[in-house]
Amino acid sequence: MTIQSDQLISLGYERYVRSDAVTAIEPITDDRGPGRRALVWVRGRPDPMVASRSERAIADDLRTRADDVAHLQELRSTLRSVARQLDTVPGVLRRVIREESGVDLEELIVEASRVAG
Repeated sequence: MTIQSDQLISLGYERYVRSDAVTAIEPITDDRGPGRRALVWVRGRPDPMVASRSERAIADDLRTRADDVAHLQELRSTLRSVARQLDTVPGVLRRVIREESGVDLEELIVEASRVAG
């Protein structure tokens, strides 16, 4: 994995770190489930920082050119919005859609949420 140097990476909570200072990322799975938060170790700090973003989203930003990061963030935001909207579809309608078309909204919600980080 090639880390893009000299760019700021958002950890959420209005905190940023330099991409080339990140030494490790670990998902936090306690209390909120996987894909929600991560611990980020930064060179020169004895303790990790808690990020409100997933380890996957942070790792993607570390590898992505700064010009493309904003586009990726927009795509993630759109996927989260799609997942939220699909989650409002009542269970009966989800079942009918699955039976009639083969489209499983539950799977789409899970996958969109996973990819969005």
